[in-house]
Amino acid sequence: MPGHILPHSHGESMNTEHILHVISQTDNFQTVAESFKILGDPTRIRIFWMLCHCEECVINISAMMDMSSPAVSHHLRQLKSAGLIVSRREGKEVYYKAADTEQSRLLHIMIEQVLKITCPGN
Repeated sequence: MPGHILPHSHGESMNTEHILHVISQTDNFQTVAESFKILGDPTRIRIFWMLCHCEECVINISAMMDMSSPAVSHHLRQLKSAGLIVSRREGKEVYYKAADTEQSRLLHIMIEQVLKITCPGN
């Protein structure tokens, strides 16, 4: 796309070539859209936020969320497939927590900024 000329100039100086290059990387934007789609459900946002602060099993998450274990498991599967949470098995119990990734940390911060809440213990 070198030498790409926009049909309408607003007189602003911008790096059009760089912007065009970045927006042409549709896979990157798809990844972001999928993350937001996963967090498009308020229950998943609540579960994700909680797991940013503690490691819990399905039964305890179900009790805290006042939901059935199968319903919580459904949300956990989606969060895990998006890479936002991880799990570990200890005997028969599976424990979940937020993934230690930049994406999870940024989404955690964003949720707290939007809701104007702080981490427990802060």
